Amino acid sequence: MNGGILMKFFDVRAMFESIPQIVQYLPTTIGVTFIAMFIATMIGLFTALIRIYRVPVLKRIAGFYVSFIRGTPLLVQLYLTYYGAPKVLDLLKVKYGLFENTDVNVIPPVYYAVMAFAVNLGAYLSETIRSAIESVDRGQFEAANSIGMSQTQVLLKIVLPQALLVALPNFGNTLIGTIKDTSLVFMISVVDVMGKAQIIGARTLNFFEVYIAVSLIYWATCIILEKCLNLLEKRLKISERSCVE
Repeated sequence: MNGGILMKFFDVRAMFESIPQIVQYLPTTIGVTFIAMFIATMIGLFTALIRIYRVPVLKRIAGFYVSFIRGTPLLVQLYLTYYGAPKVLDLLKVKYGLFENTDVNVIPPVYYAVMAFAVNLGAYLSETIRSAIESVDRGQFEAANSIGMSQTQVLLKIVLPQALLVALPNFGNTLIGTIKDTSLVFMISVVDVMGKAQIIGARTLNFFEVYIAVSLIYWATCIILEKCLNLLEKRLKISERSCVE
């Protein structure tokens, strides 16, 4: 009797049946996350260096970029990218003859999702990278300069390897946070794990069961990523100790 009442309010079978269907879209979630993270790291490094070296004009643009991104919701940025990027492409096509062979109406929404996430993450990672670089002892800069190393050599061989180790925990947190934030991409018609969960829920009306299933998938994914990041951090620390010795 009690079991029947429980099944009426919670369909365990529906939950387990939805998991394989949702997992099929996990590559979309992972793909958006990692591609956006890679592009964002380049943006963040470039922005951080501009602000550290106080490059004229560019430092103001970089400051505005970081302030705007950190001061507006990610969902708004997704909408701005999804609806604004095609307008910009059309303008470039009409006014400058660029992208003449590109039909902006057939560009997959996932590209806009990656673009929006890359720009968003780039602003946050720029602060992470900037603080990591500034944590490196200034005496090492002076020592490297005294033996004739160029600024580029100092940055690549001395500063960035140490900054990477400092920034890695924050990078890991950002990566895990991004996995969860990709649940917003369904708002611009990208079907990821959350999007598929919503589709299944709307079809079966088992919203509660489906959302528990998708939460378990996100949880398991984040646990695996966290384990991998912890392993990477340990390996880097061991490598750093061996280099010092």
